[in-house]
Amino acid sequence: MPVSDHELVQRLTNREARAMTVFYQQFGRALHGTVLRVVGNPQSAEDVLQESLLKVWVSIASYDAAKSQLFTWAAAICRNAAIDHLRSARYHLIKRMATLEDTTGRQFIAPTEFNPEHIGVPELLLGLRPEYRQVLDLLYLRGYTQAEAAEELRVPLGTVKTWSMGARQRLSRLAL
Repeated sequence: MPVSDHELVQRLTNREARAMTVFYQQFGRALHGTVLRVVGNPQSAEDVLQESLLKVWVSIASYDAAKSQLFTWAAAICRNAAIDHLRSARYHLIKRMATLEDTTGRQFIAPTEFNPEHIGVPELLLGLRPEYRQVLDLLYLRGYTQAEAAEELRVPLGTVKTWSMGARQRLSRLAL
């Protein structure tokens, strides 16, 4: 039996966990549909719905029955969360990654090994000053952090950063 909006709001305001279950039972499917229409992906819609339900729980005190019905207010929260999801950088990354799948559903696997000699990096490094070459070798070819490179070269961290920046600028000019 459905609970009235007024009673449900009172119970949610009193932080009754069971009230959230009742809220989900009454409005969950419709709210999920609202989010799904905006997002288009069932898994993403489920994630956005869960985040939205948390927003409803946290901001129930701001609900005003004189302005809208409880469902309408919750649907606006869900719709805005879905729009925010579509605008997020994470969404765009996932969307770009999805384009790496071909039509058969297989994913393209990138090589796990990086071989800089395949793209001519060692030849480019020959055009740099010796200290620049050393820094780039440690940072990019051997995987050192800047702090580790400074320790290895026995120079201050700031010097490694300066050399690294100078080397990158020089390489960008050489690569053109």
